[in-house]
Amino acid sequence: MNIKQLPETLINQIAAGEVIERPASAVKELIENAIDAGASRIEIATSGGGKSLLRVIDNGSGMSEADLELSVRRHCTSKLQASLSDIRSLGFRGEALPSIGSVAKLTISTRRADSAGGAQISVEGGRLTALRPVAANPGTMVEVRDLFFATPARLKFLKTEKAESAAITEVVKRMAIAFPQIRFVLSGSDRSTLEFAATGDDHLARIAQILGADFRDNAIALDAVREDVALGGFAGIPTFNRGNSAHQYAFVNGRPVQDKLILSALRGAYAETVPHGRFPVAVLSITLDPALVDVNVHPAKSDVRFRDPGLIRGLIVGAVREALTREGDRASTTGAGGMLRAFRPGFQPSARPDVAGWSAATSPYRPFSSPSAAGFAEAQQAGFETMAMPTARSESVTSPEPSRSEPAQYPLGAARAQVHSNYIVAQTGDGLVIVDQHAAHERLVFEDMRKALTGRRLPSQGLLIPEIVDLTEEDCDRLMGHAESFEQMGLAIERFGPGAIAVRETPAMLGEVDVQGLLRQLADEIAEWDTAAGLSAKLEYVAATMACHGSVRSGRILRVEEMNALLRQMEQTPGSGQCNHGRPTYVELKLSDIERLFGRS
Repeated sequence: MNIKQLPETLINQIAAGEVIERPASAVKELIENAIDAGASRIEIATSGGGKSLLRVIDNGSGMSEADLELSVRRHCTSKLQASLSDIRSLGFRGEALPSIGSVAKLTISTRRADSAGGAQISVEGGRLTALRPVAANPGTMVEVRDLFFATPARLKFLKTEKAESAAITEVVKRMAIAFPQIRFVLSGSDRSTLEFAATGDDHLARIAQILGADFRDNAIALDAVREDVALGGFAGIPTFNRGNSAHQYAFVNGRPVQDKLILSALRGAYAETVPHGRFPVAVLSITLDPALVDVNVHPAKSDVRFRDPGLIRGLIVGAVREALTREGDRASTTGAGGMLRAFRPGFQPSARPDVAGWSAATSPYRPFSSPSAAGFAEAQQAGFETMAMPTARSESVTSPEPSRSEPAQYPLGAARAQVHSNYIVAQTGDGLVIVDQHAAHERLVFEDMRKALTGRRLPSQGLLIPEIVDLTEEDCDRLMGHAESFEQMGLAIERFGPGAIAVRETPAMLGEVDVQGLLRQLADEIAEWDTAAGLSAKLEYVAATMACHGSVRSGRILRVEEMNALLRQMEQTPGSGQCNHGRPTYVELKLSDIERLFGRS
């Protein structure tokens, strides 16, 4: 069979399969063109989930007749000069309009501000019509009808109209976050009108339009630079989280991207502060020399490749963690709102924790329950001698003697009561704080153990008879290679023949421990992640497990001095706003919230 060149129409349809995957892809390309044209107002209208109609109108610079004719031909663009290493516009490939025209009915009407009239061109299934004059406002209007009518196979793979409409909405939201100086309007017969007014330089105001007003009160500004790579944007405090990752936005040089490296770094930055199955809310904006990032990885331009991915990951993790350490140890403002809703007449708990009500059984904010626990010796060994636990019977409410400490002196106030032997109620200068004593102390113990990874050795307890754990020779080699690190954690091991390990000491705060299970778990983890970073993360996981066993338990009666000692240690410990499992350690109610509860405001 002889080789032959494919027809232009077929070439465009093949390209369209990558560039235009669904209606939302077409909307993204058309909005990018409008932004590159300098538009300050962009209107998007849809019908049938974008399959029947897509219309994008902008007030940008418009095109001349000569440019309009070239715009529907492949690889014709005004945005790329000579090199792919200096891309400073959203579009640059010159594929979007001809790709759309090859699979749909495309009409473009445009007019430059200095022109007396406009011009229009149409492409239907790859067939081009002649240029004709038309009355038009300054700017450009692109209308796409019957998307994929020329490629029915692709049409069959589209989702429902509702799903396609939702995807278009998400594209508009991402573009709106990236360009707060532009007014966006999304309307159509298949949706209610959505409008994002321009906010100029107030980026947080635009983000609040998309993510909700609560984000403004629960966001921490990011501003970090490393080796000429800048990170800006906002990170939500850990207790302000969601049930999926749809509220995480990333931008590189103003371009919305969905990059695995960035999202992975974000997960790492919030490790141990967000509950399992919950996701932080964040908007990350990375600015760097265009030569240091490749945006030409895929025709859709949503993936990027960084020349130094380690630098990018380190910048994100470091900046977010520093911000959380600086300002993140506070209760989410939505926590008080949820509590107030729960007190209202007719309140019915919901199965979802992120809607009006919440389920006590499934909410990520439920108190951490654990069996009755280890005693005063364990707390002492953890380095918290002030938290001695007296043996006492459980009471519903324990009221301490009036504290001489003034509540206004401390961020978490002064202890006033212990409720149900687990919750400390403290009075602050302008409200009250309710602390989950077990979750809070668990975090404090974990931070103390974490220091042992680079500092002093943790107390250990010697075993009367060393426990012998049979393992493969390879596993024994792996464990002994990290014996010094385990020693710091209070776990003393030594070789016992070619295929066994003798355990002579275990961390004191663990009490009785399944030595066999612990060593096998460590050996398996090291086998899979035997790198410095992997082992470090594993040791922190082990430290978190130990902390859970060595902290103040629910059901313990505390003296006022012990409660206040716990509050003061929380104030001095970074990350104490969340336990090791990411749940909040306290909630705060302002006096105004309490007054609203009683109808006094």
